[in-house]
Amino acid sequence: MLLQGKKLLITGVLTPASIAFHVAKLAQQEGAEVLLTSFGRPMSLTQRTAKKLSPVPEVLELDVTNPAHFPALHDAIKQRWGRLDGVLHAVAFAPEDALGGKFLTAPWESVMQAFRVSTFSLKELAAATAPLFDKGGGIVTLDFDNSTTAWPLYDWMGVCKAGLEATVRYLARDLGSKQIRVNALAAGPIATIAAKGIPGFKHLEDKWGRQAPLGWDARSEASIAAVARTTCVLLSDWMPSTTGELVRVDGGYHAIGAEPVDPAILAAAAPAKDPGAA
Repeated sequence: MLLQGKKLLITGVLTPASIAFHVAKLAQQEGAEVLLTSFGRPMSLTQRTAKKLSPVPEVLELDVTNPAHFPALHDAIKQRWGRLDGVLHAVAFAPEDALGGKFLTAPWESVMQAFRVSTFSLKELAAATAPLFDKGGGIVTLDFDNSTTAWPLYDWMGVCKAGLEATVRYLARDLGSKQIRVNALAAGPIATIAAKGIPGFKHLEDKWGRQAPLGWDARSEASIAAVARTTCVLLSDWMPSTTGELVRVDGGYHAIGAEPVDPAILAAAAPAKDPGAA
């Protein structure tokens, strides 16, 4: 099995629709042991969702805005397992006033919160868990590609995701000597609870499948399974020399400049030529 004997920490499991849940489920099927994280009000929801996994994983407390939680997380993992082979960072948040066309009016306090949760938390999580990687391993963060593109209504979350991609490269630089690979996985739109909180998501969801050459359905099991499978490969030993990379699982959307155009429609819309024209 792909992840036989691996010990993985997976953040971001909220409901069975969460990408992180599908990663955890597949990782277990591929032989991994799994620990989850959550905190505060969502903790009970994560614990309820964890019961749909087999075996039921323990849920450790991690509020990424609380600096004290990171060393506590390290100690908890060390006590239970003594080591770690992989981490999935699936944490992101931006306040409402930092999204939805409010780029020019968003206050620093909201931008700071978005950056701390969505970007800086990857560094904090990597720094806390890296000492547990006694044989190297993989850290993967879930991304929405903002390398060179500004998306409608995504605003400061887009800036945070661009920063996340830069953070991946710097972590890859600093952790490579420990044989720890750090990569980002840029998924196409998936209809999770988090995604529904992004203004304009429905428009993006409808458009994506028309432009992606391999097709894409934000609500299909096939799309989320593709993301989970690729994540598990990145966490496995099958990509031992890949780090600092942005891996896209989006049906090929990123490679195509615009939606396909039907030549028949173009021909029908073309003005008739004057037979007497030169």
